[in-house]
Amino acid sequence: MGFLHSLAVRLSLSALVFASLCGAAFAAGPRERTQFGHDISVGADEEVAEVTCFGCNVHIRGKVQGDVTVFGGSILIEDQGQVAGDTTAFGGDIRLDNGSKIGGDVVVFAGRLHGDPSATVDGDVTAFSGSLWLVLVFGLPLVLLGAFIALIVWLIWCLTHPAMPVTA
Repeated sequence: MGFLHSLAVRLSLSALVFASLCGAAFAAGPRERTQFGHDISVGADEEVAEVTCFGCNVHIRGKVQGDVTVFGGSILIEDQGQVAGDTTAFGGDIRLDNGSKIGGDVVVFAGRLHGDPSATVDGDVTAFSGSLWLVLVFGLPLVLLGAFIALIVWLIWCLTHPAMPVTA
């Protein structure tokens, strides 16, 4: 009977320690949203911590406490939507509608920034518009990598196929 009692006490203490350490997981605070290929919408009555999207679009009508980052998609902040941190779009557009507010910086890379006059941005605005930036950032390194591989193949071929002397 002593062994079962000791086991029950140990299990109870382990469960209590586990529950106290995982209390943050059950908090009712805003959560981060991350998606791959599926659009993200933050409703007017919603508040989220951060938003990250790969190959999709983000629509914000509520509040984002941190940053919004999109790769290969667009960001639409509309109807009094707010972002407390930075807003960044790689390969997509950012559109700021009537009354929208961004507390940090706005960066658009290989896309366009469309802003309503009543929208406010507290930080810096940086826009690298056009697709030429994508070619320079991703295409040029690939061309250089291909040239380097071709050089290695040529050097190996030259070392394994020595030139034959010509007899007269």
